[in-house]
Amino acid sequence: QVQLVESGGGLVQAGGSLRLSCAASGLTFSNYQLGWFRQAPGKEREFVAAISRSGDSTDYLDSVKGRFTISRDNAKNTVYLQMNSLKPEDTAVYYCAADRTFSTRVTNRRTYDYWGQGTQVTVSS
Repeated sequence: QVQLVESGGGLVQAGGSLRLSCAASGLTFSNYQLGWFRQAPGKEREFVAAISRSGDSTDYLDSVKGRFTISRDNAKNTVYLQMNSLKPEDTAVYYCAADRTFSTRVTNRRTYDYWGQGTQVTVSS
């Protein structure tokens, strides 16, 4: 069965860094484009970043551009989100997701077929 498992979340002070990982199994990883979303308490789940199958194309939420970097290692079936210069407003549960349709609507959560359970990121001021 398809599984996506996030890790790397935790508590960090503002200005600090975290590196999230999402390990996939049960699918042909290189055939999927991947995304990261986040959901803060009382808010809708929002798009954060996406990466193409080959890793040569990326998209980001405007508020994280220059601070976050998405990457993938197809040999390890893993997608990463490097988060630098973290701010309290980055606090949320972060989810990875996989899309088998290669849709251009990468910011839409309905594009994605599979989701992980999430990892908590808390940024203190």
